[in-house]
Amino acid sequence: MVGVDVAVGLVVGVSLGCVSGLTPGVHANAFALLLAGVAPSMPGSPLAVGVAVLGAGVTHSFVDVVPAISLGVPDAAMAATALPGHRLVLAGRGREALRVSALGSLGACAFALVAAWPVTEAMRVLVPVLNAHLSVVLVVATLALAATERSWRHRAAAVAVAALAGGFGALALDVEVSGPLGESVLAAIFGGLFGAPVLLDALDGDGVPPQGDAALRGSPVALAGAALAGTAGGGAVGYLPGVSSGVAAVLALAVVPGDAGDRGYLATVSGVNTANAIFAVFALVAFGTPRTGVLVAFDDIGAPLVLPVLVAAVVVAGVTGALVVVTVGDRYLAVVGAADQRTVVALALLALALAAWTFAGVVGCCLFAVATVVGLAPVRLGVKRVHLMSVLTLPIALG
Repeated sequence: MVGVDVAVGLVVGVSLGCVSGLTPGVHANAFALLLAGVAPSMPGSPLAVGVAVLGAGVTHSFVDVVPAISLGVPDAAMAATALPGHRLVLAGRGREALRVSALGSLGACAFALVAAWPVTEAMRVLVPVLNAHLSVVLVVATLALAATERSWRHRAAAVAVAALAGGFGALALDVEVSGPLGESVLAAIFGGLFGAPVLLDALDGDGVPPQGDAALRGSPVALAGAALAGTAGGGAVGYLPGVSSGVAAVLALAVVPGDAGDRGYLATVSGVNTANAIFAVFALVAFGTPRTGVLVAFDDIGAPLVLPVLVAAVVVAGVTGALVVVTVGDRYLAVVGAADQRTVVALALLALALAAWTFAGVVGCCLFAVATVVGLAPVRLGVKRVHLMSVLTLPIALG
């Protein structure tokens, strides 16, 4: 029987995940590193601590959509180049966007639980082959991602962005750093590439406009297809190192129904993140190798791999996260909408810079600044931001 300490650990982990997910600037990988640092000193059995870490990571992956669509809303004139969630907010559909994300995650959770074991068995055969040719797989994924752009000029720009990000990653990932709470450049890199540029583009915006009702206007069939595509993408990410959720989500969009639009994108991305968490647990049990930052923290604790307990923790954390998204999220949008946009952006940028300093010190702040410059390139060239994920994939491919 599972002990009371395991249940308490799950409650603590889910609570931490809610707090971190709602905090601007806290990237999932940075949060995982923080968990890895404090987990050994947490009371309770190794399984209880491991469940707390897993529950926190899964909940964070659900809840972080709230600040993601609430902060950095650009001027309405920039809506065509804005992130899909921001476009829905600008159209007054932010509350609906939160529910689309929650449903995409929950749908992927159900699909992944059904598919996880047979997929894992298939991956026992495929993973050794894929790992033996990992460099080719990652380069092909990068080029396939560029091919999703709308013209040859944009495809060339996407390759240039990928090369720029990959070159930056090759230099930055090997830099020795030391911060008050860790020794990792990931918070600085991801905060600069994906957080700061969005916020800087929003400096002249009007913030969150009045939001309409929460009714879902998207096609249920299209959203279900998006969640299923996200599940497939999450499966690939869960077993292969170096391929991010963002890359998998964009590639998965190729099979999403065309009428899904921005709602389909949100459901797919959310589905990828959730499915990734589930498939990665099965991958850890099957191969003994953690594939996500959260499971690296879990592995460092030496927690036992009790699959039924871990899957139950993922489900409980996921359902809780979805409930938080559709309850706290509405209030979050209202509070941000009532605040001064420049103040909100400035505080969010400060949070990103502090996160970089916390894990990498002064050097981390310098890397954050350089990453911000690199992160401004995609929108200026009219291509997707996800090409910046080459910051990880290309160094792995070339290494």
